[in-house]
Amino acid sequence: MTIPILLLAAGSASRMRGGDKLLEDVHGAPCLQVLAKRALATGQPVLVTLPSSDHPRAACLTGLELLVVEVPDADLGMSRSLQRGVAALPNNAKAVMILPADMPDITTDDMNKMLEAFVGTNATALRATTQDGATGHPTLVGVKLFEQFQKLTGDKGANAILSALGDSLMLHALKGDRARMDLDTPEHWSAWRARTQ
Repeated sequence: MTIPILLLAAGSASRMRGGDKLLEDVHGAPCLQVLAKRALATGQPVLVTLPSSDHPRAACLTGLELLVVEVPDADLGMSRSLQRGVAALPNNAKAVMILPADMPDITTDDMNKMLEAFVGTNATALRATTQDGATGHPTLVGVKLFEQFQKLTGDKGANAILSALGDSLMLHALKGDRARMDLDTPEHWSAWRARTQ
């Protein structure tokens, strides 16, 4: 079953105070590159949203077999990345896994287990949680929800869509707090390195 992985990497990273969180070093490579390679290792198609194809982040994706989706109006909010990313999915996509690219604890194994869980259920969507049950990322949404993404506005993610699903939303726990471990500031990155390296 074709379930592409959509990496969201078009945001401004304004909380990094001049740096770029998606180019921060993760075990010797830029964070975005690491996440892209982990996504590719699932064997599924991978799409990455960027502000433009010549954005500095694009350099770390050179040579990778993925599709860059340009989001020139990314400053209007996350909804633009979701809209353009979903619109760029291959026609045979049965669902999409959505993952912010600033989550270096998410592994290929996490992605594979979520893909397997989604395929094995009749749920409309599947959302990762922490080990303690707090909702986070990645999120898988079925093809029947794709049209709703085109109606999102501003800096809204998929929360509004997911919250309306009720029992059609399935939760999948990942180890520890990795489902919510996004690194937005220099302090977040320093703390993460102290913990992992």
